[in-house]
Amino acid sequence: METRRLQMLVELSRLGSMRAVADLLSTTTSTVSQQIAALADDMGTALTEPHGRLVRLTPAGRRLAEHAVTILSAVETARLDLAPEGEPNGTLRVAGFATAIRTHLLPIVTALAPSHPRLRILVREHEPAEALQLLAEDATDLALTYDYNLAPAAEDPAVSATALWTAPWGLGVPAQADVREGTTLEVFARFAEHDWIVNSRNTADETVIRTLASMAGFTPRITHQADSLDLVQSMITAGLGVGLLPLGSGTFPAVRLLPLTAPDVALRSYAVARHGRLDWPPLALVTDLLVRRSRLV
Repeated sequence: METRRLQMLVELSRLGSMRAVADLLSTTTSTVSQQIAALADDMGTALTEPHGRLVRLTPAGRRLAEHAVTILSAVETARLDLAPEGEPNGTLRVAGFATAIRTHLLPIVTALAPSHPRLRILVREHEPAEALQLLAEDATDLALTYDYNLAPAAEDPAVSATALWTAPWGLGVPAQADVREGTTLEVFARFAEHDWIVNSRNTADETVIRTLASMAGFTPRITHQADSLDLVQSMITAGLGVGLLPLGSGTFPAVRLLPLTAPDVALRSYAVARHGRLDWPPLALVTDLLVRRSRLV
């Protein structure tokens, strides 16, 4: 059912003349007649009947015209709601990794609550592969993901990724470890005989560890997995191994964080959305605010 045909029907019910409708809509009388006839075919019933030299709406036509007013109003409301310049409102679904949610998204949610009461943000904590799968299934609107400079994520032409912040990472080791700082490969080589701790729900950090270990001349013995960075530190404290941790974040007293340089190890974060959704006001607003926060990091 085309909205233009409904508009013609509404105007016909108001003006009572196809010529008047044609003049109002800058078209021809024959076009109006054809569109009303096509609408009658769509509905399977006559919408007009002869009335002298003019036509008038049948009872079905009058009833449909009443529905058309509601339908056209709803369509216009939807257009304004979805227009890029419209006020952000509705429900935005976000899936992302814990650090991005805790440090960047939640402050935005709090700040938007009083200024955008009609905007609701639903949050789900997921690692990148999980969040991207939800995005592909249209089960989320925005995915907050990350990769590493030494383990770049594969590009997906179906989505658009907006770069957010980049954070340097180091190697977390027991505080009592007798080790000097050095280049990344020198640091890795000194822990060649240790067990290594990797993420339990993402393989990017394991790829980085295996790549650097190979460059340092050994194969890492990966024995433990943990999703929580606090748990990784607890494992290091317990003497279970060593693992990658972000620089600049607080460490446990029993954990020492060694910088990794030459080559550097950096986590790169992204806001990922499907093409065709980028101008939706809630998505555009939150993405823009994430970019702004990232510049402050």
